[in-house]
Amino acid sequence: MAAPREPDTSAAALSAQTLSDPERESIYESINELCNPETREAALLELSKKRESVSNLAPLLWHSFGVVAALLQEIMMVYPFINPPTLNAQQSNRVCNSLALLQCIASHPETRTSFLAAHVPLYLYGFLHTQSKARPFEYLRLTSLGVVGALVKTDEPEVINFLLTTEIIPLCLRIMEHGSELSKTVSTFILQKILLDETGLSYICQTYERFSHVAMILGKMVLSLAKPKDQSARLLKHVVRCYLRLSDNPRAREALRQCLPDQLKDQTFVAVLKDDNSTRRWLQQLMKNLTESGAGAMMLNGEPQRM
Repeated sequence: MAAPREPDTSAAALSAQTLSDPERESIYESINELCNPETREAALLELSKKRESVSNLAPLLWHSFGVVAALLQEIMMVYPFINPPTLNAQQSNRVCNSLALLQCIASHPETRTSFLAAHVPLYLYGFLHTQSKARPFEYLRLTSLGVVGALVKTDEPEVINFLLTTEIIPLCLRIMEHGSELSKTVSTFILQKILLDETGLSYICQTYERFSHVAMILGKMVLSLAKPKDQSARLLKHVVRCYLRLSDNPRAREALRQCLPDQLKDQTFVAVLKDDNSTRRWLQQLMKNLTESGAGAMMLNGEPQRM
């Protein structure tokens, strides 16, 4: 099968220049094979292995005719196996390889804006809605979260503005409550990144309902992390950072004075955080923020609200 023509983009041309001839031809052949249903599965696996080593794979994928459509087709093909949950390991692995390539596109500065403009992340939300504990579904949720995580890592306002128009916050909150430790960690990281953006913080603290939902889930996570068998320094780090960022909002700070879990105020997590200086500093700063003078009620929508 003949290799496709090099996409007419400067980024793709640069990528071609930094690869040896055999490597370049191999990449082009695999990209070409994505558009053929009979060769797609092997091509997905091969390209997903190369996404870290080929720096400009994302523009090559995005600008090659039919490739993104093929990746989305792979995603939509497993929708019927979500409800009822009958997805098997082979199907999960195949679609996760497609998601890995979408994550590559989401991570690249030259394709990220177009990726968002095409609303590609919305195709993944059906996977985040799943609740089956079976490994194929957990793998699917985690890989989908990885795509969103790749977007928020950039700290770009356009990413946060896009996500706030979707249902990503309630989806992350549900996974934070019911998911595996790794899925909880990625979901909490996504929430943390949204909170660290000024628009994101204002959005969550705009109404009592939004704030209280976030605070309730974070509180449940702290109670769970206090159990010796469930302790995770990595997850706790993201939870504490979320609380600290919420305390930057005056109205949320007043509410946190009443609803912050006691386990963050006492010695519950001393052993867990003994080697994590940054999280200990965040926790100290959180306590300092909450001990500053202030009223005991928060005003949201003009109404005093108490937790």
